[in-house]
Parts: sequence; structure tokens; C-alpha cells
Amino acid sequence: MMWKKRKSSTTFTFNGEKVFLAASQTLGTVFSYFQTSRIGLTQEEVEARQSLYGKNEVEHEQKKNPISTFIKAFINPFIGVLTALVIISFVLDVLLANPGEQDWTAIIIILTMVIASSILRFWQEWKANASSEALLKMVTNTCYVKRTGNQDEEINITDLVPGDIVMIAAGDMIPADMRIIEAKDLFVSQSSLTGESDPIEKRPEAKGNKHSKGSVIELENICFMGSNVVSGSATGIVFATGNSTYLGTIARSIAGHRAATAFDKGISKVSFLLIRFMLIMIPFVFLVNGVTKGDWLEAFIFAVSVAVGLTPEMLPMIVTANLAKGAVAMSKKKTIVKDLNAIQNFGAMNILCTDKTGTLTCDQIVLEKYINADGSNDESRRILRHAYFNSFFQTGLKNLMDKAILSHVKDLSLEYLKDNYTKVDEIPFDFTRRRMSVVVEDRQGKRQIITKGAVEEMLDICSHAEFNGEVHPMTIELKNKARDIIEQMNKQGMRVIAVAHKSYLEKTCDFRIEDEKDMVLIGYLAFLDPPKQSAASAIKQLHEHGIEIKILSGDNDAVVRTIARQVGIRTDNALTGPIFETMSEEEKMKAVNQTTVFSKLTPIQKTEIITLLQAQQHTVGFLGDGINDAAALRQSDIGISVDSAVDIAKESADIILLEKSLMVLEDGVLEGRKTFGNITKYIKMTASSNFGNMFSVMAASAFLPFLPMLPIHLLIQNLLYDISQTTIPFDRMDAEYLRKPRKWDASDLSRFMIFIGPISSIFDIVTYLVMWYAFGCQSMEHQTLFQSGWFIEGLLSQTLIVHMIRTRKVPFIQSCASWQVTGLTLLIMAIGILLPFTPFGSSIGLEALPLSYFPWLIGILLSYCILTQLIKNWYIHRFTKWL
Repeated sequence: MMWKKRKSSTTFTFNGEKVFLAASQTLGTVFSYFQTSRIGLTQEEVEARQSLYGKNEVEHEQKKNPISTFIKAFINPFIGVLTALVIISFVLDVLLANPGEQDWTAIIIILTMVIASSILRFWQEWKANASSEALLKMVTNTCYVKRTGNQDEEINITDLVPGDIVMIAAGDMIPADMRIIEAKDLFVSQSSLTGESDPIEKRPEAKGNKHSKGSVIELENICFMGSNVVSGSATGIVFATGNSTYLGTIARSIAGHRAATAFDKGISKVSFLLIRFMLIMIPFVFLVNGVTKGDWLEAFIFAVSVAVGLTPEMLPMIVTANLAKGAVAMSKKKTIVKDLNAIQNFGAMNILCTDKTGTLTCDQIVLEKYINADGSNDESRRILRHAYFNSFFQTGLKNLMDKAILSHVKDLSLEYLKDNYTKVDEIPFDFTRRRMSVVVEDRQGKRQIITKGAVEEMLDICSHAEFNGEVHPMTIELKNKARDIIEQMNKQGMRVIAVAHKSYLEKTCDFRIEDEKDMVLIGYLAFLDPPKQSAASAIKQLHEHGIEIKILSGDNDAVVRTIARQVGIRTDNALTGPIFETMSEEEKMKAVNQTTVFSKLTPIQKTEIITLLQAQQHTVGFLGDGINDAAALRQSDIGISVDSAVDIAKESADIILLEKSLMVLEDGVLEGRKTFGNITKYIKMTASSNFGNMFSVMAASAFLPFLPMLPIHLLIQNLLYDISQTTIPFDRMDAEYLRKPRKWDASDLSRFMIFIGPISSIFDIVTYLVMWYAFGCQSMEHQTLFQSGWFIEGLLSQTLIVHMIRTRKVPFIQSCASWQVTGLTLLIMAIGILLPFTPFGSSIGLEALPLSYFPWLIGILLSYCILTQLIKNWYIHRFTKWL
């Protein structure tokens, strides 16, 4: 087969014929066809192919480059409105103006706002993208490859090239499109590609592969990138990587079409709500000013400026900056965010479903004891030997109990025992049987099958039990005695598995599940995985922050209950998978709310429980790290895994913890709520401020004989206000806010606008009256003084609203903003006060205000703060919420 350099990832189309050709090769020709060997590629071959094919990466979305990101920063509804206003201003102030009277001021200011907003947005988008890529590099998926000189080398899957020989086992994600050349009971889940939940068996030689017909996904000796190994093991040759894979073709076809979350929809709703208000408001302002002042051109220009003032062009930038900063802050707390939009669900989570092992326990299982089938201690270590052969000779995913057995045998210096046996075959573990078997043969030719697994499942296949040197029929009494022995150890917090064997087998190869019958139970292994010291306090703190913990475990009921009690989770309402299965839909809906401890669950039942909780409006997080957790991770609102998890679990998760601890999770949740709170804060500030400005402008337009503020004043005021908002992502949230889950509630926004927005209008109107009566600004000759007075008051009240709305408490006294917010708002307020006293202020039609104005200003602003605080307290009492 000739390897050809691809032209580019964007022009490549999936080559189905190539896959059929790969599948049709015999085991005798497959190595030469793929230009590789049984010992793998040389380093020179790897480097040459990496230069041809690049990294083994699928572009889930097209990679961003600075130019396209910069252009996209200008594409949003608000920038569109401002651009339209620039064009209108250019036509009115330049093209239609008399020679020598062209005025570029409004155009320059609006363009400054557009460019500043877009550059800030571009910068934040680019930083967010760079941060996300850097964070994701902290979470790596690896695979084992054969390369000459480095047998069974573990490498990052991005370094794979066509021709690599890859070994896969249960729990692995298929790292590239592969042709299988060796397999043992290999079952692969292709649900991520086909939607079919049942695993498919894959074999080295498969019937029908020589015909280029049907679907490539059905080929029995081809494994596709993105699917995962459920059980068994295999070796394969990589024939396609990155965007050339089947998954890569699918991913590129849907790149950029991410489903909108509730948060996305909420942001869009806010954006278009404000635009609708503006479109209703502008014609009204235009007509009222045109009728009352008689100058329709000036009225139109003023209406255009009002439109600019009502446009929250900083909204996209503020949202992006908050999410990016939140993701980086969470990474410092050992929480990696794979998708920025997941932060919203992280903060909204009110139920956390978690497995027991490693999260609540130390994840350091030790083999505590091994006992005979009658409950006596195994002094001869016969049970340990059989368990050791089973764990050592299996090729699948070695779990913690396997590792504990191997470690215990090593400590006893008994590893030499394996030298007397050779492996004949194995029957891999799966989550239905919950056991696995190996077939071994000693030097005398004695062949036996050794099986270990969950006790109940093992009792089902045992017809006899062996103790005191004799083999006894497996009676009901023996089974009940076995259950009593196990229950006693379970109550001590130990996990127990059974070991059985069957000797003198006549069969020589191709052992299958059907061979696991009529076996002899020889004893039990008891393991201890003590609870983490930090688990109880972490669960208590999560409860205090409004998160209910539910254990979803496949383990034994007694063990799960014991661990739950030790870490402070109530076990009054506990349920097992078999009982849950018999319930009606209505009973299940009730049970998932009341039950805190689930045990003996299948992977499907874990997913079902999460679905039932979601149907009752809960935001559900799931923390898991195993193959059996992948479906639940995908179903949950926020899938959480750990860096040490199996590949498929990490791929399915939204959040990756660098440390498997509920303490780390709590830090991440609080950071998520803080990020969401700052976004909500800005949205409510902007919405209420703009809503209030509408009333102020309408009142002024209707009753004043002149414009309450020149268009240039509105533009500069809006520019200064926008600058003051850029530090919102750096603000802190009150501890009280962080104690409860926070969910996006678009319905509260309109209510908030109606009650809070008009407060600023009241004091704008008071300012009008002060300037009219106290300072005699009742004619065209005094309009500059009037406009200067409202310019300062309007800017200061808008800036103060940041501090009033950001907290439920009394601002500046009970709760202070961060130094960044406080410093910038003070600076903007100082600039606003000083501007009328400067030559620049004079050039744009402002004039210095008399000192007697400032006591009035202080009184108005203090009254504004007091009334806002009173309305805020009433609002919180009436609607029990603020941000």
C-alpha cells in the first residue's frame, strides 16, 4: 500500500474503499500492505509518517486563527447596530453637511466604541482559546504501541501514525482507525458512532470483508477511533489517523454546530430583548423631539445617539472574559474545564451522583484476608495462589483488586509460582457476568480454569465447594453460609470476591463463557479500601453549599452502606439495583429523589437514575472514572472525571479533576458559581440601567425645549460606562451567594428590569428639576449647563449601580467590590466630574458647573443609593432572590 500525503484536512473526504481494502487483507499480507512489521515501526519511519500525516487529532471544531477570530469579534447584534449608526452618522454629518461643517466627532467616538469592544472581545476570545488548549494538554490519553527498540511503549495517542502496532484492552478508547490482527473475546462499543448500545465482537479474520458493500462500520475486523473496548483485548495496525478517520469525517461535518445550552439561550434572549426595547424606543424619541423642538435632523441624530447608549456592546466580551477567567481559576484548583459553557452547569448543580471507590475511599485497596469456603483461614495460601494466577495471566484491564493481589504476592516473595504455569486462554471480564477466567496448564499437563468475581455471580456457576480437603455438593445450606460469611465481612467495610476452579479439562482452546459452569468454589478474598479522612468534611461542606450527594455504586449493598455511614451519608433510604429494576416508573421517580445510597447497579441503571432526576428539574452531576461510567457521564448535566480515569471516561466528561477528591470538586463548584454570578451581575446591571435610561430620555424629550444631552455627550458617557464594566470578571461574590446552586432564570430578568430600572429614572428627573429650577436652565441659552449637570449625574448613577446591584448587602459597608472594580469605577467617576472643566469638555459642548451643584449631586446620589437599597431589600423579601 502506498502512503500518500494528504493535501489538507479541509479537503479530505472519508475513503470507504480504503477501509474495505484494509479489512480484506489476509493475516499473511496485512503487514506488507500497511508497510510495517510485527515488531512495529522504526523511529525513522515514525518521524517520516508524522511529517506526512501530522498529529492524530480530530478537529471537533475548526482551529481558530487570529484573523478569523478577529473578524468574528465584530459579528454580533450590538456591533451590527453600532455599525449601522456609524453609516447613518457619516451620511448626515459628512456627506449631507455643508462644506466646512462636516463633523466627524460622533463617527470617531462610535468607531472607537466598536473597535475597543471588538478588540477586547477578540483578546478575551483568543486568551480563552489559548487557555482551553493549555488546560486540555494537562489531560492526556495514552496507548501502548510496539516500536522497534521500545517494546510496548506507552505514548500519547496524538503521536500515533499509520502503520503503528497498537495493543488495546478493556477500558481503552480506540485511538485511531485500526485493522485487528489479534483478538481475544474483543467486544467494542460503537455507540458514539452508530447509536447502537450493544457491544460488537471484533475478530482478526471476518467473513464478508472482501466485498466493498454495506457499511464500513459493520466490518468485524476494523475498529474505529472514538469507540471503546468493553471487554477483551486485541492488537491492531493503525491505518488512518486524525481527520482521515471515520470519526474525523463526522466531526468535521458537524464542527461549529454545538447545541445551545440554557445559558446560551439566556444570553441570546437578553441580547434581543434589549434590541427590541431599543427599536421601540428610538422612533418614539425621534418623533417626540422632532415635534417638540421642530428640528427633525437634530432629533434624528439624538435618536441615533440614544440607540448607541442603549446598546450593551460589551456583553459578549464580558461573558467570554468571565468564562475564560473562571476556567483558568478552576485549573489552579486542580479542575480542568474541557468546555467553557460547562461552567454554568457546574454552578447550577444541586445533585452530585458519585461512585464510591476512590472518591469516598482512599482508592488504595489492600488484600486484607483470604479464607476457605467454610469461613476458616487459608493457612496454605491455596486461594491466594489461584487468585494470583488469575490476576497475573489476564490481559484485560487490571482493576484495583488485581493490583492488590499482585502486590500482596510480591510482598510475600511468591512471584516465582507463575513460572510453573503457562497460559492457555482467558475469558475476559464484563459487567453482566461480573467475573473473569483464565485457563492455565502446569508442567505435568494439568489444565484448569480459574475464575474470580462477584460472590452472587460466582455462586451461580459453582456446583461444588471445597474445604477441609474434600469437595462437597453446593447445597442451599452452603450457599446461605457463604452469604452469611460475606455479609459479616461487608459489614466491616470489606469488599469480597469469590474464587473457583475446575481442573483436568479436556478442552484445549477457544474457551468461552459457556465453559464457566460446574465449578468448585474454593474460597474468598477480602479487600479493604478505607474511607478518606477528608470525605466526611467535604460531604458536609457540599451539603452546606446546597449539593446533595447520592452514591451510585455497582458494589455490594452492605459495603456501600458501611462506607456511606462512615463518611456521613444517611443510609435510611438505600436501594439495590435488582429491587430498582422491579419498580414501576412512578415508583422510580419517587425513589430517586428519596434514596441517597444505590448499590448493585448496572451501568444502564446509573444512566436511568440520572435521567429520572433530570426529569424532575434537578441539575445532576456525575463523578466517575470507569468504563461502566461512560454512559452516565454523557447523560449527566455535568460529567466529571479524573485524570487517572480510563480513556473513555475522560472523553465523556465535561470537567476533569486532577485529584480524585470531593474537596477539589467543591473548590471547582464555588469557582463555577462565582463565574456565573459575575456574568449574571453584568447582565442585570446592563438590562436595568438601559431600561431606566429609556424612561429618562423619554421624559426629557417630552418636556424640555432643548435636547437633554447632545449626541456626543451620550456617546462619551456610554464609552466611559463601558470601560468601567471591564473589571466585572475580577469581582468577588458574597459568601451567601456561593452557598446555593445557581441556575439561569431568564424569567427573573424582565421582572428585575421593571422594578430596578426606573429607580435611576426617578433621580434623572430630579436632576432635571434641580437644573431647571435651582440653576434656571429653562431656555436654550442655558442648555449647555443643563446638559453638563445631567452628564455628570447620569454617568455617576450608572457607575454606582455596579456597586448597588453586585450584592444583596449594603454596598461599601457590608460588602465591598474587588479593588479592580472599585479602582476603575472611582477613576471613571473622577473623569466624568472633571471632564466639563477641561478644554476637551468645552470643545464638545460641556461647561464648568458651579460649586453649588455638587451638594445637590451628592444628595441625589445618596438618595439614589438609599432608595435602591430599600427597593432591593423589598425585592429580595418579595421574590426571595437577587442575582
